[in-house]
This record gives sequence, structure tokens and C-alpha cells, in this order.
Amino acid sequence: MSTNGDSPEEFKGDSRDPSGFLSEIIGAPVTVKLNSGIIYKGDLQSVDGYMNIALERCEEVSEGKVIRRWGDAFVRGNNVTYISADSS
Repeated sequence: MSTNGDSPEEFKGDSRDPSGFLSEIIGAPVTVKLNSGIIYKGDLQSVDGYMNIALERCEEVSEGKVIRRWGDAFVRGNNVTYISADSS
């Protein structure tokens, strides 16, 4: 319970469900960071309830440079740190 008079509504922020957000960006370019620190960039093809991710035109990136081009890739969800929608 807040003692400063602020209502809980003021702290809600973006209340979208993560699965809803991910559904909205299917087909869009994304960045996926793994727990190991590896970063993949590609077009999000699909994602399931376990955060398993399928990417098209997937590239492995390090220090802003493309290391490998994988084409289609599947990433197991328990390895994912985050998924970020890219602007381009």
C-alpha cells in the first residue's frame, strides 16, 4: 500500500502481454540476445509459449559486425535473455 498518496495506476507503464507484443512483431526484424551473450538478428518467423523462436535471414552479430549468416534458425526459449523489435 502506498503511503505517499500516489495511486497504483500511475505506475502501470506498458501493460501489454509479452505474448501479444511478440505476436504483433511476427515478420518484423528483431534482435535476440542469448544467455551466453550471443546476439542474433533476423526476421521473427514464429514464437511459442516457451519462447522458442524461429528466425529467417538470421545473422550472428558481435561488436556490430556480422560473424555468420545462418539463414533460417531455431532458438530454444530457455536460452533467450531478451527479444527486441528493431526499427528497420
